[in-house]
Amino acid sequence: MAPRPLDTFRILFVCTGNICRSPIAERLTRLELDARLGAAAGRIVVESAGTWGHEGAPMEAHAATVLGEYGADSAGFEGRELLDEHVIEADLVLTATLDHRAQVISMGHSAGLRTFTLKEFTRLVRRVDPSTLPDPRDGARVTERARALVRAAAALRGWLLAATPESDELRDPYGAPIGMFRNCGGEIYDALDPVVTALTGIPAQD
Repeated sequence: MAPRPLDTFRILFVCTGNICRSPIAERLTRLELDARLGAAAGRIVVESAGTWGHEGAPMEAHAATVLGEYGADSAGFEGRELLDEHVIEADLVLTATLDHRAQVISMGHSAGLRTFTLKEFTRLVRRVDPSTLPDPRDGARVTERARALVRAAAALRGWLLAATPESDELRDPYGAPIGMFRNCGGEIYDALDPVVTALTGIPAQD
């Protein structure tokens, strides 16, 4: 395995079991970052874990199917239980629900300003002026831009409230028919697109 660049930005997705929502988000984010940034995408590390993570478990079968429908690969995935070290190392933690967010923040490690639900972060990122962020065309500034984006989103959090708390959450499809997984996958994909665009400064290609 090639060594990671010294200057990296780490994104951690968190759900309950780490076999449905957070792995879908992890692999879709990786897919989109690679497509938009090319070699510079290696500066952004994307991982996931679960508050009750199924350690070593493969992705749930319906989740893997839905991921494949978006052109992403579930191969090699193994579930992880959320540990202190994951939170300590993360520059941005994106959770499925408000409860997950609260659990991450309760672990300490000054996680409050860098922990959001995925939908919350999307909502805030939409209001960040891209011109205030470092120019992403300089590949060396990819991580600098990502950190600036997190700071900007955190600064907006107290001013831009969700219509309802539930609107910032992703429902758990575990045990449901594949249609529920497709709905969840669509929600995740739609929430990730503005985030990846803001991180990279590059919109998705049609």
